[in-house]
Amino acid sequence: MPGQWIITHFYSPLLVLGSGAVFSIVTYLIHNAINKARRKDAESISREIVARAEHEAETKRREADVELKEKAIQVKAEAEKEFRQIRQELHERERSLDKRQDILDKQADDVRKQEKLVETFQRRLSDKIEENNRRSEELHRLIDMEKTKLHEISGLTQEEAKQRLMISIEAELHDEISSMVLKHEKAAQEQCEQIAREKVLLAIQRYAAAHTAESTTSTVDIPNDDMKGRIIGREGRNIRTFEKATGVDVIIDDTPGVVIVSAFDAIRREVARLSLTRLIADGRIHPSRIEEIVAETEQDIQNFIIKKGVEACDEVDVHGLNERITNILGRLCFRTSYSQNVLRHSIEVAFLSGLLAAELGLDEKLARRCGLLHDIGKAADHELEGGHPKIGADLLKRYGEPFEVVQSALGHHDDVRIDNPYTVIVAAADTCSASRPGARRETLDHYIKRMGELESIANEFSGVEQAYAVQAGREMRILVSSSQTSDESAARICRGIAKSLTDRLQFPGEIKVTVIRETRFTEVAK
Repeated sequence: MPGQWIITHFYSPLLVLGSGAVFSIVTYLIHNAINKARRKDAESISREIVARAEHEAETKRREADVELKEKAIQVKAEAEKEFRQIRQELHERERSLDKRQDILDKQADDVRKQEKLVETFQRRLSDKIEENNRRSEELHRLIDMEKTKLHEISGLTQEEAKQRLMISIEAELHDEISSMVLKHEKAAQEQCEQIAREKVLLAIQRYAAAHTAESTTSTVDIPNDDMKGRIIGREGRNIRTFEKATGVDVIIDDTPGVVIVSAFDAIRREVARLSLTRLIADGRIHPSRIEEIVAETEQDIQNFIIKKGVEACDEVDVHGLNERITNILGRLCFRTSYSQNVLRHSIEVAFLSGLLAAELGLDEKLARRCGLLHDIGKAADHELEGGHPKIGADLLKRYGEPFEVVQSALGHHDDVRIDNPYTVIVAAADTCSASRPGARRETLDHYIKRMGELESIANEFSGVEQAYAVQAGREMRILVSSSQTSDESAARICRGIAKSLTDRLQFPGEIKVTVIRETRFTEVAK
């Protein structure tokens, strides 16, 4: 038993130590297994995270590629749109350049034709000079022969023979020189019309700039200078659209707070002015809005014109007019003549014509109708060829107006033979309204003085019996004595009067001088 106790107590610690070592080993092995499992899990998780990250990165990369492709498509579309617009603008510029080139080619052809005409004229003139020289030599030879014969036959002295010879030659050449002058004047006039027209146009452009600016421009106030940029628009789109829609020129310069609208047509200019004012007030300035506002304004102006025509008819108690005639009549409110409004002038003439007709026992309403419509051709004289009397008469005849009304429009300036009393009444009323002091820029005293000066200058010439200034001083009609003048001398008088008027008077436009010579043949039957 003691031995057994000793063995038991001896091996017990060993068993404990052995079991502890085994436990440690087992624990270590378990810990390693757990760590390996954790590492495997961590590696699996990391692989999943990496895979997920790669998947997300691939997804974002694809989304970025799609977005870049969409942006590239959008940029390409915008570029194509801008390219089409630029190509359209280039086509428009190319068409404009082609038109200008055609105009230049036409002008070059006209210049070449004029040069040929001038060369022909110079050649003819040289021939005439040579012919005159030849004839002069012939005359000198004849004079020498006549001198010799006179000395032989008459026994006159050289001075006496020379004096008689000069008188004879002057009488012979007088009519011939006048005839040659008329012939050369006619040829020169035919060949110099184009040059004269260009010179007159150039003079008008240089001299009448101030008057043209007053009568052909309108100003539109703007709140600030930033509005000018909005009116012009991107690359000038807005201003081009506005000018195309209205038919006017818009001038935007350094003048603060003002935009200028320029056009010869007063109605177009008014449409443009009102449209631009409305666009500035509205604030939305872009091509589609511009076209919309211009269309609305044109309709408003058209309604205003119709209203003015109806009001004028109601004011003078003239009814039953064609709608087109009423519309044309209303357009006269935008037309002026020597600063006098033509519509108000027509109303004045209508009232005066009615009063004159009533005093003469004629139809007062018909006279007012004639007076109201006598200047209607001025509303369309820029669209049709001819003077406003003929244009107005054609319009009135086309729309079924009475014969008296048509003749009043045609003959109120004494352009035709007057065989209608209403034409005389309208002409008198027209003169009264136009010459009323204050109605036009030229005062009555100055008008009468100028008429007297024109007639007095004409009466200074020998052979003139009577002189009349007509057409408000735009024409002179002179009657000369048939016994004291010939056709050639009458032409010389006409040319001299025109030259005297140019040298001694200042007048706008031109004055037409007409010399009338009557030839009478009388025989007595026995």
